[in-house]
This record gives sequence, structure tokens and C-alpha cells, in this order.
Amino acid sequence: MKSDKNTAAILNVEDYKHYADYFNRMEDENIAKAVPNDSAWAWMKSNIPLFECPQDNFEEMYYFRWWSLRKHITDTPQGYAITEFLVNRSYADKYNLIACALGHHIYEFRWVHDPKYIEQNVNIWYRGNEGKPMKKFHKFSSWTADALYNRYLVNKDKNYLLDLYPDLVNDYNVWEEERQRPDGLFWQNDVKDGMEESLSGGRHVRNVRPTINSYMYANAEALAKIAKMKGDSEKQQYFKAKSDTLQNLVETKLWNKDAEFFETLTEKDTSSNVREAIGFIPWYFNLPKKNKGFEVAWKQIKDETGFSAPFGLTTAERRSPRFRSHGTGTCEWDGAVWPFATSQTLTAMANVLNHYNQEVVDNNDYFKQMNLYVESQYYRGRPYIGEYLDETTGYWLMGDRERSRYYNHSTFNDLIITGLVGLRPRVDDKIEVNPLIPQEKWDWFCLDNVLYHGDIITILWDKTGEKYNRGKGFKVFRNGEEIAASEKLEKLISK
Repeated sequence: MKSDKNTAAILNVEDYKHYADYFNRMEDENIAKAVPNDSAWAWMKSNIPLFECPQDNFEEMYYFRWWSLRKHITDTPQGYAITEFLVNRSYADKYNLIACALGHHIYEFRWVHDPKYIEQNVNIWYRGNEGKPMKKFHKFSSWTADALYNRYLVNKDKNYLLDLYPDLVNDYNVWEEERQRPDGLFWQNDVKDGMEESLSGGRHVRNVRPTINSYMYANAEALAKIAKMKGDSEKQQYFKAKSDTLQNLVETKLWNKDAEFFETLTEKDTSSNVREAIGFIPWYFNLPKKNKGFEVAWKQIKDETGFSAPFGLTTAERRSPRFRSHGTGTCEWDGAVWPFATSQTLTAMANVLNHYNQEVVDNNDYFKQMNLYVESQYYRGRPYIGEYLDETTGYWLMGDRERSRYYNHSTFNDLIITGLVGLRPRVDDKIEVNPLIPQEKWDWFCLDNVLYHGDIITILWDKTGEKYNRGKGFKVFRNGEEIAASEKLEKLISK
């Protein structure tokens, strides 16, 4: 589904052109791909939801991340591809493609109005090697089936998903052949999780990590749902049994009762005995069962000896004697802040706040970490997204290397849309919005021109009613018509 023109109900698209103009001016465009800087605003104007709020850095970063994302759209003989690095990498596949952040790319691009960019990219990954998957597709762990199903919840393009279904099934089977142990759990080297030099793992160590096991759980859940859409009850039950088994294994084998955290299991089937940010990933997919007490793990994001640092969430707990001791100077997943992990953790945290009854974290905790995430994405006073940064100074550790600039390895705008503003994609036609912005934080904000289920959705908060002249309170519109409202910021579900 494609929106051919801006159909925002409240906001005027031209009011945000100045962001693209500024971003264009602030850099030397030494690498230009399918959508160069002089076409950046035209692309943004046609493709992105609009957002405004009273906190300038949030708004600026929102448009910067769209502006930087389109830099990675690449023309290939097989259609559009989405890169991770703008510069060529020796370990990449054809067209400089790297599979590590493909799940992030799908989650972010699901909000782009024109579907061809991400669809053609996914088609290349699964069929770009003479009809077969790319040779380096399995160089990194993947939650692609889950991401594609969650994209379907936004655009409801059933045909595209069903067409890919056989490829997704084959891919799951290959992962089982390559990485599954006899007990049903999956092993992975930290480098093939894209998280090398971790405290719990190693480049050649076959550990059972919360990452790949959560990914495979989520992929099985997605395949079960797609099989149901297809009318294949046998395959639906087959994949649901796989996800149920993995859910139980993660809860029983990877949960460290003493540490109250999901931890990596070593080759000797003993806990690694260190908390790492990957222990939050099970909630990215709502894997932990409710009312079993697992949410206690989230107290660690508020603990300064845990993961709470001045410039965001660390990738390993700060109290560990091994903290920041394993990095090689090129990849340091031993504590430094990685946007890849930050976006995973914040997606997981939004799920906790939406789906779990708990008193460990609240909207203030979420907003604090989103605020730190925004603040961290500056370098020498300008918006910047790179590989990883020092947790106490905010200094980008690869910031002066060309390879790090515009590193497309995380999400941000998906967090604004589904987390902060709170549009929660659903399989039915109801519109669910649950903002995670604390009640008194902002007096107004608006997310507009969101293409969702073929309609344009607008979500706004206006404390006094004087900002948007649509009355006081929190409101949701579909194609310009109000469908839900409240006097305060709270969860709304349309009829």
C-alpha cells in the first residue's frame, strides 16, 4: 500500500523541511546512493510519518534518523537493497549487504509508506543468489520471520507474507540444522550474534545465548501465525509446539535464579554468571510468561551498578569485574553502549509496560532511557548515529572512522511510534494507542501521517486544547475523523 501524497490531518509537512536542509548542509556527501541528499526531502515528504513535540532534540533526532536511513537505500540489479555500512565491508555479501541488523531494518521500514524498499531488500536476502538465499545470510542470527510478521501487522499485506512463507520455513529448518543442540536449545558464537567480545562468550565459543533462542522462539511463533493465515493447521501446530518448547527451555535453562536474570549458558551447561543486556531480549518477543516473577530482572536498568550509565544502557552489568575488559578496540560488547542493543532493550521494555502486570519499571523509566538515547546520538554538537559509545562520556568510540558514520544498525523511529507515542500494531482493525510519555512531561505532541492498515492515523495530545484547536486531551484520528479520546494520557482502543 502506498500513499502517493501527504495526507496528514493536523501537521503541515513543509514545516519540517528545514531539518533535511540542515542535515544536508552539515555534511560532505562523499557517498551517495539511490536517494542522494538533494532528493532526501522529497523522499521523506512522500514516505514518513510526521512528528512534533516540545522537546527539540527528540523532534530533531526523529527526522535525522529518517534522513540517515534513506542514505542506505541502494540500487542493485535485483532491486533496492538496504545496507548497514555506507562504506564497503570485506565480510559483506553482494551489494555490501550484511544480515546482522535485518530485523531492525524491517521494524523501522515498516512505517515507510512505499513498501518496495524493504520488500525488495528482503527478496534479495531470500532469493538473490539465483533464487536461493544469499550466501552470507546465516553469518548472523536473525529474527526476520518475526519482523516480517510484525510488518504485516502494520500494512496487512497478506499476499506478500504468504509468498515468502516457504522461504521462511526453509530458513528455520537450516537454523535447526546448523545451530540446534539435541536438547532443543540453540548455540551461537557471540560474533555471529553481531556482539563479539562479550563477557559471556567468544568468537569460537558455542554458548547457548538468550539472543538466538529468543529469535528462534519468535520466528516459530510467527511461522505458526502465518501457517494459520494460510489455513495449514498442521504446520500451525508444528511451529507452535516449537515455540512452546523454546519458551520453556529459556525459562528453565537460561534463567539464573540467584541473579534473577536471563543469562548465557556455557558449553559446559553452567551459567556464565554475568548479566548482559541480551538478558532483556526475551521480552522483545514477549517470551517470558506472565505472573512468574521474571520481570524482577528489569530493576537492573535502574541500578548504576547494573546497566544504568550516564549515556545510556550498557551491554554488560557495570558491577562485573570483567566490565570493559574484553574489547579489542574494534568491537566492545563488554559494557560499552551499542544502539543495536539499546533499541532491542527499549522495544522489550515497551512490551513489559504494555503486556505485563509489574511494578518494577514505569513510564518514567522508559522516558528516561529514551531521553538518554536521544542525547547520546550527537557528536561534536551535531546529530550522529554510529557504532558504539563510551557509557560515561558519550564519546563515540569509532566516531572519527568513516565506516561508523550513519551506521544503520538500530531502530529509533519505531521506538517513537510504538513505544513513546504508543501505536501498538494489532491483527484486528482496532486502533490501540498506549503512550509511554509521563503525564506531565509534555503539554503537547502529535504523530501524523502514519500509514496503518491502509488508513492515515493521527495521534495527538493537547493539554490546553490551544495547540491544535481540536479540543483538550488525548485523541486518535483515522483519516481525519476522531475515533478515540481521553482527558489524560492513557491507553485508548478504538471500537
